[in-house]
Amino acid sequence: MRNNLGYKIAIAVLTLIIILEGAFIIMTRPRKIPGIPLAIKGKIAIVLDDWGYNLNNLEALGRIKYPLTVAVLPRLSYSRVIASLLHGRGLEIILHLPMEPREKYRLEKNTIMTYFNKEDVENIINDDLASIVYAKGVSNHMGSYATQNSGTMETVFKNLKRRNLYFLDSVVSSQSVCSDLARRMGLGFIKRDVFLDNKEEAAYIRGQIHKLKLVARVKGQAIGIGHDRRLTLEVLKEAMPELEKEGYKLVFVSELVR
Repeated sequence: MRNNLGYKIAIAVLTLIIILEGAFIIMTRPRKIPGIPLAIKGKIAIVLDDWGYNLNNLEALGRIKYPLTVAVLPRLSYSRVIASLLHGRGLEIILHLPMEPREKYRLEKNTIMTYFNKEDVENIINDDLASIVYAKGVSNHMGSYATQNSGTMETVFKNLKRRNLYFLDSVVSSQSVCSDLARRMGLGFIKRDVFLDNKEEAAYIRGQIHKLKLVARVKGQAIGIGHDRRLTLEVLKEAMPELEKEGYKLVFVSELVR
């Protein structure tokens, strides 16, 4: 009889403890504000490169209602109109500056080459920015050779610093000198963490977005670079709301620059 009574008392005590613990958790946990994650797991900026060739994906881009940084190539048929239109939509615009690659690709007109003198480089940047008047920063288009060249990048960075523009290194070369040089020169700088769409496959792009989340969790922030491609935009339209729900804050690149 005593054993049965003791058993009942123990059950009652454990039940009371569970109820009190549950009440404590409910009372002390952060309250969810609609539209705002309970805790920010990391900040993520998405960059979309290579705009300016055409207007084909503007409608698809308009379906994404989150911060995006759009890298526009200079002096193409649609460079000026795209920069103006997307700036008007509230997106962040940067100049996608053509620079010399190691590989033998077809180059954009007025690509910055490492053998150009300082005046030539400065004139190109001035003319390019005149066609992308809303630019907050600059990223390299190609440039695997140019970003390894301290002399070329110093000339570029001096021009950007005078204009209070940041530089986003697309990191197309493991030997890029940009990070150390920008730090020495006091230039706002950041670099790419993940390329999103090296393969035009939805599953691959979603996998790269997952990698981007992991980087953001570890570093506190991450930058992913995709391109002006319909499939990329369709995947991002689905993925970006999920990123927000999971606790990641979606931002412009300028908010991550150091």
